[in-house]
Amino acid sequence: MAETEQQSGSTSEDETPKCAFMVPKKEISMVPDMGKWKRSQAYADYMGFIMALNESVKRKKLTCDYHVSETVEKLLKLLATLERWIDETPPIDQPSRFGNKAYRTWYSKLDQEAEALVSAVLPADKGAASAEIAVYLKESVGNSTRIDYGTGHEAAFAAFLCCLCKVGALTVEDQLAMVFKVFDRYLEVMRKLQKTYRMEPAGSQGVWGLDDFQFLPFIWGSSQLVDHPTLEPRHFVDERAVNEHHHDYMFLECIKFINEMKTGPFAEHSNQLWNISAVPSWAKVNQGLIRMYKAECLEKFPVIQHFKFGSLLSIQPVAP
Repeated sequence: MAETEQQSGSTSEDETPKCAFMVPKKEISMVPDMGKWKRSQAYADYMGFIMALNESVKRKKLTCDYHVSETVEKLLKLLATLERWIDETPPIDQPSRFGNKAYRTWYSKLDQEAEALVSAVLPADKGAASAEIAVYLKESVGNSTRIDYGTGHEAAFAAFLCCLCKVGALTVEDQLAMVFKVFDRYLEVMRKLQKTYRMEPAGSQGVWGLDDFQFLPFIWGSSQLVDHPTLEPRHFVDERAVNEHHHDYMFLECIKFINEMKTGPFAEHSNQLWNISAVPSWAKVNQGLIRMYKAECLEKFPVIQHFKFGSLLSIQPVAP
C-alpha cells in the first residue's frame, strides 16, 4: 500500500494507477497521533510545497510578469464561481450577530458541486483524482457546522494546490501564478465569506495569534519584501505605507484588511504583528514566521486533527 501511495504522490506523467486514488480521511484522532503526522509523507510534501513557493516569490511584486497557464485560468474561474454563489446567497435575518446560517446554504452548493469543479480543472487523463482532490477544496472554505474559518482551512487550500501539482495539473512554471493569482484570489473570496456571513475565527488565540484567519500570506508576503530598498518591517504599521504599496505585496494586503476590520491601536488588536514590526529585516521576519507556522499551526492538535490524508498526501511515514 505504501508503495502505491508513494507512486500516486509522484509528479511524473501517467504513472499513477487509477485505482490508487482514495477519498482522504482523518488519521489524527488523539494527541499522541501527532508523531505520525510529523513523520508522514504528507507533512514532508506539504512543508516542501510551502517552502518552494516561499522561495519562488522572494523579492518579487504581485504585479511582476509571470507565466499564467490554462490550469491557473481554470482555477480562477472556479474561485469566481464560489464568489458568485456568495452574491446569490445573501445573509439571512437572525438574532445572533455572528455565524450567519446562510453560509450553510452556500456551503451545501459547494459540497454538491466540488467534484465537478475540480474535474473541470484537471487534465482529462487525471479525472480519476477529482474525488480525492475535491475533499481539500471543500475543507478550504470553513466549517459549515460551526460557521468558522481559520488556518487549518487555509492549509487545506494549500494542500489542494499541492495535490494539483502532484498529479501534474500544475507545474514548477506555475509557482508564481499559484501564489500571486490563485492564492491571492482565494484570499479575496475568503475575506468576502468572512465579512458576508460574519464567520468566527476557528481556534482563535485572540491578540496572541498572528491573525484571526490567515497565516500563509504573511509568510509568502514577507518573502516578497526581502531586501526591499525602502520598506522595512517597521513600516507596515504605518497606514500610509500600507495604502501606497499593498497592490504589490501580499503582507501589506493582509495588514490593510486588518486595518479595515479592526478599530483601536494596532499594538492592542494585533499584538503579535506589532512585535514583528520591531524585527530588523524581512529575511528574519520570514524565517521567524516559518518557525511560528510550524509551532502554532502544523504542530497543534486542534488544527491537525481535521487534516485529511489520502494517496496524494499520505499518512505513511517518509521512506528512510
